[in-house]
Amino acid sequence: MTSFTLGTRGSPLALAQARMTARALEQAHGWASGSVTLVTVRTSGDRVQDRPLAEVGGKALWTKELDLALLAGETDCSVHSMKDVESDRPAALRIAAMLPRADVRDRLIGASSLADLPHGAVVGTSSPRRAAQVRRHRPDIRTISIRGNVDTRLAKRDAGEVDATLLAAAGLDRLGRGELGSAVPLDVMLPAPAQGAIGIECRADDKRALALIGAIDDAETSAAVAAERAFTLALGGTCHSPIAALALVDGATIDFRCELLSEDGAEHLADGARFAIGDLEAPAALARAMLASAPDSIRRLFGPE
Repeated sequence: MTSFTLGTRGSPLALAQARMTARALEQAHGWASGSVTLVTVRTSGDRVQDRPLAEVGGKALWTKELDLALLAGETDCSVHSMKDVESDRPAALRIAAMLPRADVRDRLIGASSLADLPHGAVVGTSSPRRAAQVRRHRPDIRTISIRGNVDTRLAKRDAGEVDATLLAAAGLDRLGRGELGSAVPLDVMLPAPAQGAIGIECRADDKRALALIGAIDDAETSAAVAAERAFTLALGGTCHSPIAALALVDGATIDFRCELLSEDGAEHLADGARFAIGDLEAPAALARAMLASAPDSIRRLFGPE
């Protein structure tokens, strides 16, 4: 085979996900182990760790440099945690495949459940969704922003800077650390759109890459994530916006659950729908209807920044 290069961020989790993708490609095409070359790209999101994403450019901080390398032909594809990818992507790029989705739940590190946290506990999270959901169930809890990779966040908890933190179960599992913390039930914390999904993106006009990557696509994951991203896109959601959504494939249909929250979790809208796989107008229409009926505390968090 000719060479095939895969762009990835350099964090331990990103590299683990890139290696999963490389193995999947090698197995699908009968390539020898090590045939896919990983190209590590340091993104703005990796460099800027002292401020919330919403203050310094949003989700594009995770993708901009990977996009530039891909468009310049320095890589053949990029691997992304799909929950960190903007809903509106450049027309010159295409998400060509997704690996089978992992556990979509959050894991609480520091207590067996939100109810077991002491009164007035401090929970560290950089996610507006997680912060709002925590405060919805426990208004007495204070949330503070912490960023960094898994080890950085765990170190802050071990040092007593926070009483607890929340991490994606999928990421912990992929790092071989699935024993950490306690899974939060979905009826307590619905996940971020596309949580647990790994996407592989290439140039839209690269027929060779599209065909090679398409061979490892998990159709159910792609269908579910497409619905969740259509919901987010219609909302005009940004890194400021507490959004949760989960699409579950059931035969030829999707069972869709979603919620919008105010920043402090005091106001909350939850809804759901069933629609055909591939019907992206249905989740978009649901988003518009929810936003139209939302109180100002929620509605102001959506739309153009």
